[in-house]
Amino acid sequence: MPEETPIVPPKTFRQVSDDFLALHVKNKERPLRSAYEIERQFKTHLWPRWERRVFVSIGREDIADMLDEVERDSGASMADHLLATLSKMMAWYALRVSNYNSPIVRGMRRTKPSERAGKRILSDDELRLVWSAADDAGVFGAIIKTCLLSAQRREKVRTMRWEDVDTETGRWTIPSEAREKANAGEITLPPLAVAVLKSCKEVKGNPYVFAVSKDKAFNGFSKEKVALDAAIAKANGGKALEPWVIHDLRRTAKSLMSRAGVRPDISERVLGHVIPGVEGVYDRHPYEAEKAEALQKLAGLVSLILTPPKGNVVTMERGAA
Repeated sequence: MPEETPIVPPKTFRQVSDDFLALHVKNKERPLRSAYEIERQFKTHLWPRWERRVFVSIGREDIADMLDEVERDSGASMADHLLATLSKMMAWYALRVSNYNSPIVRGMRRTKPSERAGKRILSDDELRLVWSAADDAGVFGAIIKTCLLSAQRREKVRTMRWEDVDTETGRWTIPSEAREKANAGEITLPPLAVAVLKSCKEVKGNPYVFAVSKDKAFNGFSKEKVALDAAIAKANGGKALEPWVIHDLRRTAKSLMSRAGVRPDISERVLGHVIPGVEGVYDRHPYEAEKAEALQKLAGLVSLILTPPKGNVVTMERGAA
């Protein structure tokens, strides 16, 4: 009698997502820059809900119910982030499996692109409250301060290594990553930022500036952000700040540099944005001195905001560009 073909059980959501993370998101040759955040989404929101569900059984109504719950508890933006991750994974799976069609269709997003565009910057009063609360927030507080003073992305700051930064000169060489269009390259941090780095304890065997264990960098953003907001509200007479995220510090830094007289093309280079057009293609000058001066001006204005001259409180309109 012919040998029977063994029946292979259908893959669970966890099995497919593990494959997606290993083969696509954290691919050894070309890992995604957002790998940490994508894995966090699975751990926090998706695995607790669908870990053991048969992957192909998850339909449009299941996704809609999940988005409703996340939008209610964590906001529309988080719901859209999860939808984007699911959409990528289901499209990835469809390329590998016959007769599978993603249940995600247009119109399922909870926000419009114009609404998702970041506009929030922190006012002077808010900066004082955030900085003061950061003083007592340990490693997380040091990250908050460095994000503001360097104008760099959260992930770049979180994974800063001692070998890449000179605490005597302030020179920080920011590593490039696969699939990364551009970054600030080499920048010179101002003394105020260097003082923050020097306050961090080196952990033997751990290469990271913002270390939390023997070999890992800090990664507890959600929990520590909640604690920081609670401390801010307590110091502010029980009144919480309007919703803000760490990326708003980068936008705030850009706005402060403009306020301090930094040329827009220089602040764009500090942020590590791609310079468009002919200038971006042909101008290969590193602008190291100009970027260093821009960060000095940023730190100077931050210091003035934190400790304004007696009888003169520095203010900044929230809607400033």
